[in-house]
Amino acid sequence: MEADVAPAASHAERRALLATCVAAAARAAEVVRAGAERRASLTWESKGRFDFVSDVDRASEAALGDVIRQRHPDATLLAEEGSPDAGATRGLVFVADPLDGTTNFLHGLPWYAVSIAALVDGVPAAGAIINVPTGALFTATAGGGARHAGAPMRVSEIADPARALIATGFPFTREEEIARYVPMLPAVMRATSGIRRAGAAALDLADVACGRYEAFWELRLSPWDIAAGILLIREAGGIVTTLDGAPCPVAVTSCVAGNPSMHRWLIDTLVNREP
Repeated sequence: MEADVAPAASHAERRALLATCVAAAARAAEVVRAGAERRASLTWESKGRFDFVSDVDRASEAALGDVIRQRHPDATLLAEEGSPDAGATRGLVFVADPLDGTTNFLHGLPWYAVSIAALVDGVPAAGAIINVPTGALFTATAGGGARHAGAPMRVSEIADPARALIATGFPFTREEEIARYVPMLPAVMRATSGIRRAGAAALDLADVACGRYEAFWELRLSPWDIAAGILLIREAGGIVTTLDGAPCPVAVTSCVAGNPSMHRWLIDTLVNREP
């Protein structure tokens, strides 16, 4: 189980950081929406195997970075596209994915997001995720709860795997992880009402936090994929750990999230099926 983490900033400071996260995410979402209108003319570039980036990703990151610098000029920005400093842990650090679900975006599949979290000395203090096509906003502050469209949200209360809907992410960029992942699928499929792979981890975590999914797992995610989602789920009453059950760091890591009952069940199921 996760250890309790004391808030690293005062209530007023956390609210101010949340305001920055929301403003930056909203500005970035505007850029992404504008980019979607010219999607057919965009140039795809490859960062790695099956891992794409476009000018929209970069423009979105620049837009959110401008908002953050205006409000917090001394803060560090750790973001996916702009030479991220994954070792930045001291002081105020904003961790952002300017377009989570780039492949969905490039194909015109309307399921992608902007995700931003504010960390103070490595501890998540505030976070926001915007589902860009729908406009849905998910927010949280440490110790202040999680909200969807301004209303409090909680993780699902379903504890029976047979009624559970589970989200996952495929190991699409690292072929060596496929052999580890594939045996996990039948065990989860046989015991639950279904598995979904939507292609945007930030939205998967937001949907766990608001009770649409009972749990989620992925073998390898980056800090910008999970920083806001970790806080959302914890503040909504859920649990987020690594595959071995340790508290999930804002780092390159495995991730298992869910309501307390389904998180424990999923960890046990996945570990027992590893080759």
